[in-house]
Amino acid sequence: MKRIAIAAALIGLSACSATSPTGRNQLLMFSADEMRQMGDQSFAQIKQKEQLSTNKAINQYVQCVTAALTKPEHLRAVDDSQQEQWDLVVFDSDQVNAFALPGGHIGVYTGLLKAAQTPDQLAAVIGHEIGHVLADHGNEQVSRGQATNLGLQVIEAALGASGSQNQGMIMAGLGLGAQVGILLPFGRQQESESDVIGLELMARAGFDPAASIALWQNMAKASGGNAPMEFMSTHPAHDTRINELSKRQPEAQGLYKQAQQQGYQPQCKVPS
Repeated sequence: MKRIAIAAALIGLSACSATSPTGRNQLLMFSADEMRQMGDQSFAQIKQKEQLSTNKAINQYVQCVTAALTKPEHLRAVDDSQQEQWDLVVFDSDQVNAFALPGGHIGVYTGLLKAAQTPDQLAAVIGHEIGHVLADHGNEQVSRGQATNLGLQVIEAALGASGSQNQGMIMAGLGLGAQVGILLPFGRQQESESDVIGLELMARAGFDPAASIALWQNMAKASGGNAPMEFMSTHPAHDTRINELSKRQPEAQGLYKQAQQQGYQPQCKVPS
């Protein structure tokens, strides 16, 4: 009976296997509808907690960049399974941060504009965050927690329970650990994959992919040399990220030139 139970479990896990946009194998235990519900709940909670920006110029600027990135033709070129309608909220905060959630939700903190100083650099960040959603990283994280009995009662929460502890775990699994005080960030492999997806997405949208390198150089300066060594961090080191993005520039620049020829040339004005 034990062998039968193990075999059944393995069959169940294999039935949940999927492939990311870059071809990486994943374990996904939740449906798109369940993930959308988690994203909706988490986004609503964050909007209640954080202060929304009322700066019209900043909102228009971030919306311009986001709208260019989320054109359906660009998203389908990266992952043809995505049919989301995306909405954006800009938060008035010094946090150098942004996120994207299942259900098509994007949050950008005004503090990010200190590091992402141009439309192309901002596109690199938002494209990266959208990449997490396109690659189902939230589903992957929450599924890992459930599969290893670390998700507490995450299935119950996903289906409508309102327990704050469960909601916190869901939000952490969606990459929102910093916002809810629970440390469960995306792993290095997922971060690197989102870099690749974001680079392609910004290039297809008509943003210069070379700006992704400048962005991470700015991030390195902003950290003041206080970022942990790569083996101690779930995020790739700044130098690792910059080197990988540099290697992928030739292909990305080709997509960028093609986008310009097709008329994709976003005109997003940086607020003064």
